[in-house]
Amino acid sequence: MANSEYLKSHWDKAYNKEDNQLGWFEEKPTQTMQLVEACQLKKDATILNVGAGTTNLIESLLDAGYTKLIANDLSEVALQKLQSRIKESHNYDLKTIADDITNPSDLQNLQNIDLWIDRAVLHFFLKEEEQRAYFNLINNILAKKAFVLIAVFALDGAEKCCGLDLKRYNVEMLQEKLGEGFKLVNTFNYTFINPFGGERPYVYSLFQKI
Repeated sequence: MANSEYLKSHWDKAYNKEDNQLGWFEEKPTQTMQLVEACQLKKDATILNVGAGTTNLIESLLDAGYTKLIANDLSEVALQKLQSRIKESHNYDLKTIADDITNPSDLQNLQNIDLWIDRAVLHFFLKEEEQRAYFNLINNILAKKAFVLIAVFALDGAEKCCGLDLKRYNVEMLQEKLGEGFKLVNTFNYTFINPFGGERPYVYSLFQKI
């Protein structure tokens, strides 16, 4: 719990900056949306964006016609900024859940999630029990034949982000963590150029629950 409180404070402080001053700020989430569209979901499918921060992905999803969106983050500061921005730009009441993925309270009450989206969250979980909690949550709240979209630092990616150590992945590691109940739909490597010009190699993967 102490670690959760520390991280909450850490991320609240980080999100007091302007969005374009954040190292993970992405103006257009093209790669994520490419995989979202590959799911061929109905527009009223329930989409959960974990570790959303102040992402522009919510606007992209709304612009694409998706109507049931949930944003999660540990930082209430980030979620309040995101919610306010979406209300102003799209007149949409975004459902937000401030919760710790590795020790969930409200998140574990969700059901029938059609698409789980994680861009740059999983790699912050260094301990085996944190990773186990993350993947258990996926298994527990996803609908049948739902999708899991994970974009995470690749094996040749950065070793730190926002001052925190990272665990890097390849697609085989992600498949092993998800287990035999999921099949790989698509994967590709992508080098993200952050707002300061730094190269950040990612692996993007889309899985479907069998």
